[in-house]
Amino acid sequence: MTAERFILLSFDVEEFDMPLEYGYQISKEEQLRIGKKGLDSIAPILSHSSIQSTLFTTANFADHFPETIRELSKQHEIASHTYYHSSFVNEDLLLSKQTLETISGKPVYGLRMPRMRKVDMDEVKKAGYLYDSSVNPTWLPGRYNNLHLPRTQYTEAGICRIPASVSPNFRIPLFWLSFKNMPLQIFKHLALQTLKKDGYLCLYFHPWEFTDINHYQLPMFTRRWCVEQLLERLNKTIQYLQKEGEFISMHAYINKKPR
Repeated sequence: MTAERFILLSFDVEEFDMPLEYGYQISKEEQLRIGKKGLDSIAPILSHSSIQSTLFTTANFADHFPETIRELSKQHEIASHTYYHSSFVNEDLLLSKQTLETISGKPVYGLRMPRMRKVDMDEVKKAGYLYDSSVNPTWLPGRYNNLHLPRTQYTEAGICRIPASVSPNFRIPLFWLSFKNMPLQIFKHLALQTLKKDGYLCLYFHPWEFTDINHYQLPMFTRRWCVEQLLERLNKTIQYLQKEGEFISMHAYINKKPR
């Protein structure tokens, strides 16, 4: 393992509201149930002693499962995913931070906006955050075009911004959809290439991906590989990367690196 390379593994711990994006109704209770079921599914990964991850958690989810979040905070970093996954106002930045701190008993340093939506860094700074990971510096048709943004860590309005990793060449995104739809060997190759080039690798997933969501009539590219198959793919990727770097939280990473 190379000590100067770091893998920033993160999960967006949230309500499973994706069906709403595609015109299908799903109750708030069902959204929370699927989110919690997914979090339970990845428990074997989160319990591994050599892995520290960052859990970007909605305050709403934490309100419903406080004991789970409190227990996870003993090993992993709890960061903010705002208050609700389906709605947002600027006041949620501070309120979600305060709620997560009360539940976890630990400071909350980081933010990731749901669906990587844009957020005012002045408002993020005002709410007391140290870093933000709400940028995917690539082009995702129908969602965003961030090819003009820095590919790696940068500072904006006094906030450290840690983009999701994209490959050095062509900015191929290494996020959850790529992981589901790209041949695993190619994903691992690009991940290692990026890790060696940048010195860190920022990967993110959602716990609900690791449940059976096939009956929700979502596009195939969002539900390909789920449950045990997806968990096996992630385990293989983690084992591959453990030989090349250290799995640490984002806050631990920014403390190691000059901003």
